[in-house]
Amino acid sequence: MSNGSLNSLTKHGTVLGHPSGLFVLFFTEMWERFSYYGMRALLVIFLIGAIDVENPGWGWEREDALSLLGTYALMVYLTPILGGYIADKMIGYRSAVVIGALLMTLGHASMAVETPLFLYIGIGLLIFGNGFFKPNMTSIISKMYENFPEKKDGAYTIFYMGVNAGAFLGIMLCGYLGEKVAWSFGFGLAGIFMFLGMLQFYFAKPIFDGIGDKPEATTDEELEIPEGDKLNPFSLLDKILIGAFVVLSVIWIFNDPLSKIGEMPILPGGAEGTVANSVILTALVAFLVLLISRLTRYTPLVRDKMIAVAIFAFFTVFFWASFEQAAGSMAIFAKDYTSRALAGNTAMIFKIVDTIITIIPLAIITWVLYSLFRMTYKKITLSNIILGLSFVIIWGIVIYKLIREFSNTGTEVPATWFAILNSLFIIMFAPLFSRWWESKYNPSAAMKYGIGLSLLGVGFGFLVFGSLSIPQGAETAAVSMIWLILAYLFHTLGELCLSPVGLSYLSKLVPGRMIAFMFGIWYLAIAIGNKLAHFMGGKIDAIVSQYSLSTFFLIFTIVPIASGLLVMALNPLLKRLMHGVR
Repeated sequence: MSNGSLNSLTKHGTVLGHPSGLFVLFFTEMWERFSYYGMRALLVIFLIGAIDVENPGWGWEREDALSLLGTYALMVYLTPILGGYIADKMIGYRSAVVIGALLMTLGHASMAVETPLFLYIGIGLLIFGNGFFKPNMTSIISKMYENFPEKKDGAYTIFYMGVNAGAFLGIMLCGYLGEKVAWSFGFGLAGIFMFLGMLQFYFAKPIFDGIGDKPEATTDEELEIPEGDKLNPFSLLDKILIGAFVVLSVIWIFNDPLSKIGEMPILPGGAEGTVANSVILTALVAFLVLLISRLTRYTPLVRDKMIAVAIFAFFTVFFWASFEQAAGSMAIFAKDYTSRALAGNTAMIFKIVDTIITIIPLAIITWVLYSLFRMTYKKITLSNIILGLSFVIIWGIVIYKLIREFSNTGTEVPATWFAILNSLFIIMFAPLFSRWWESKYNPSAAMKYGIGLSLLGVGFGFLVFGSLSIPQGAETAAVSMIWLILAYLFHTLGELCLSPVGLSYLSKLVPGRMIAFMFGIWYLAIAIGNKLAHFMGGKIDAIVSQYSLSTFFLIFTIVPIASGLLVMALNPLLKRLMHGVR
């Protein structure tokens, strides 16, 4: 039941039954995801690209490129913990979003320079910018719907569509310009839309009515503690363990790329020496001691629920360690091992399909933009003008792309194009999964995890089968695109089973006063998964030279399926630990 007047939520007009402010956030997040996924789709392909071609890359070793990507992806999931804290305690959510967007704009601009120094500066700016931006957009939505919980699920669904729309357009357009025209165009385009997104958000301030301002501080005395529960303040030992874990982890994280790329290891023996292994194991032990010691100090009911969250977080590591091959080894498979040159009728069919899947989503998003204009043009005129300009540029690039492609008889599918399939399949299948979760056949949390992990493994199984004809040690091949398309399909189905439900169960299981700590644990699990993904992905050349490409993908087939079966076997235990939470 609502705790406030609906007029207070909708007084600035509605779009699709939700306040216009939600759609300002929708488009701001869309441009941020446009820039993030557009850049990420290009990074590895650019770094490993040949240096003696018309649009030269840097000719890096695959392991080096994936080492850098892994550290970047890991830090992207850790800095939001700090950025959320700063916003909550010091500057407020809206200011944090603006600062984050500005830092990311500068980061993309730096990468467009295409020199090693500016590449590293750019990645650093993107990491810190993301830390300010990522957690605070969702915090603004949470505040906006604070008194209207019954409308919150619909709001997050709309917001999630903005995420996927941005990823879809960013990968398609940044990837196309980067691969077909010039890498700096792709990196630069990501920065342009991040900047326009920041301006659109900044000048929309009047319709937020103070939402996202710095909140008032809350003391422990003001927290509502359920009967039979108790606070669990951090002890001196807890803080020492946190410090040890953070310091040792950061040393290991940066030692990896510095050892491989710059040959400037922080630790003796490089990235995989005895010292490096000892450091990360010590960090892991410190974290486990911290987690176990804190869990034992909670009341039995809370302890059980938090143990359930920790188990789900553990399996989350395995999911992302495989799923995030999309940005690394699967991008390499698309670039070097997939037949992408099309001619004749096949080329024309691809161009028509590509046109349809580009124009229809863009037309729908443009209609949403028009609906927002009608409601808010007089209230946030400058914001809407900037947003309108953004779409004029987008349509211009799309028309340029289509004219350029249809003027040629054949085509070469960009290696980055396959990455759009994830967003496309999410948009196609998310409504079906949503209905499944709302039906009487809704599986338990453990079963959803098991199904998701198993589908992920099946997706890699298609790559195993498709790679069977590639000889041992081969650095290039030309297998059918169908295997990569099927892999992305099953990976997306697995993601829909696991990814959206994880945070939902966390919010249901963990008491409000502990949510920040457990969100930190959750993002840490995703961060570790991302780093492991590209650490393992970096072994592709070693495994291919000694065994085969099929063997490499077989690892990512067996591990997720085995993990999925294990979490299904734990279903009775997890049900007991969750104490009736579904």
